[in-house]
Amino acid sequence: PAEEIAQGASWMVADNVMRDVAAILGVHVFPSIPAGCVGIRQGALTAAADDLELTIMGESGHGARPHEAKDAIWIAAQVITTLQQAISRTHNPLRPVVLTIGQIVGGRAPNVIADQVKLSGTVRSLHPETHDSLPAWIENIVANICQMYGARYEMNYRRGVPSVQNDPKMTQLVTESVGEALGKDNIITLSEPSLGAEDFSVYLNHAPGMMFRLGVGHPKAPNYPLHHPKFEIDESAIITGVVTLAYSAYKYWQNNQ
Repeated sequence: PAEEIAQGASWMVADNVMRDVAAILGVHVFPSIPAGCVGIRQGALTAAADDLELTIMGESGHGARPHEAKDAIWIAAQVITTLQQAISRTHNPLRPVVLTIGQIVGGRAPNVIADQVKLSGTVRSLHPETHDSLPAWIENIVANICQMYGARYEMNYRRGVPSVQNDPKMTQLVTESVGEALGKDNIITLSEPSLGAEDFSVYLNHAPGMMFRLGVGHPKAPNYPLHHPKFEIDESAIITGVVTLAYSAYKYWQNNQ
């Protein structure tokens, strides 16, 4: 429940649903994979996702006399630009970070220098070490820029869900199950993780498990991406998902007798 707001799994854990759970499987549909196929990846499948809120506070003034003010919009622009540039030069490119500022609110009139700007965004990463370092890294950049131009700031960094890391043994179990139940030709190895987020990762803090991608793509019709208003699945994929989950559970039971 409540996966889209990334809180449902935490609520379920708080209600003790993971008590005495030995292993867990999850599934998420994927329109770029044809129906009848299953996408499998060991290790990182999705990204950790955090929320970032920044308020840059300068001093208002007349647009004709910028030297008498501290332009919060201009300073916010420096913050955004520097964060984006610094990612490519201070983070390991093999450990990706995506920082997106999706909302900017500030200013009162075209000829008045803004004294305050609010920025809201999302921060995505794949590796736990990188994930842990991001709040301090972002705040260091923001603090230095604001100090340079005489502004103040407030930062609210909310850690969201961690990265889904598929357990090697559970991944092998599902791979073997799909091969036996549906045929090896229906296994698609996913070469890259997604920087989307998934709160299934919260369950993996309590038991080994894995999430697979269920192909729902139509063979001929356009396959629109997830969350697109025209997204529509090939419902023949339902049986593929049921068989994969059921046979994997059977094999897990068989292997642990």
